[in-house]
Amino acid sequence: MSGTLTAMKVQKRNPQRVNIYLDGEYAFGLARITAGWLQVGQQLSDEKIALLKAQDSHEAAYQKALGFLDYRPRSRAEVRKNLEKHGYESDVIEQVLERLGRAGLVNDDQFAQTWVDNRSEFRPRGRRMLSLELRQKGLDDEAIESALSGLDEETLATQAARKYQRKLEGLPKPEFRRKLAGFLARRGFGYAVIEPVLERVWQETLTLEDDNA
Repeated sequence: MSGTLTAMKVQKRNPQRVNIYLDGEYAFGLARITAGWLQVGQQLSDEKIALLKAQDSHEAAYQKALGFLDYRPRSRAEVRKNLEKHGYESDVIEQVLERLGRAGLVNDDQFAQTWVDNRSEFRPRGRRMLSLELRQKGLDDEAIESALSGLDEETLATQAARKYQRKLEGLPKPEFRRKLAGFLARRGFGYAVIEPVLERVWQETLTLEDDNA
């Protein structure tokens, strides 16, 4: 495939890519950033062409990863799985992950902490469920333990219980406790955490009912 570079034309459907012509014939496409160093009249050897294609694959994978990261932060495992789904080879994926890591765009420790913080603020969960969710995202034990190290489960369980409390207004104590305990258990809180929260929130409910009487 070696030959003389006779033309570079921007693709109509994707202006970020150019078509490369060797000896007057279309040869292959490249990202504009990859083709930026080429000049018409330049001789391209088979080795140079192979290098250009490898660089192009890396750049395409990198841009694909950036698009995937646009929606929300991702773990390394999530980015790897997405690139594998799009057919990129493992060595290209690892290079892209390293590049993303150097740029601070993929950081499993930061991802884990952000996940826990967001859950704690908007949908409180217990340590067990948070650990399961992070493991499903491909996080390792060290990143998970670091993110969960300062977790105050009783405070989070109380916050979750108070949000759910409105659905239980007017119920007798046994049913109130049973339903609230089931809700908190589904959120990943253990019995030792749930038990004191049940009594606390029940007493708060009685106080509210007295105030509204």
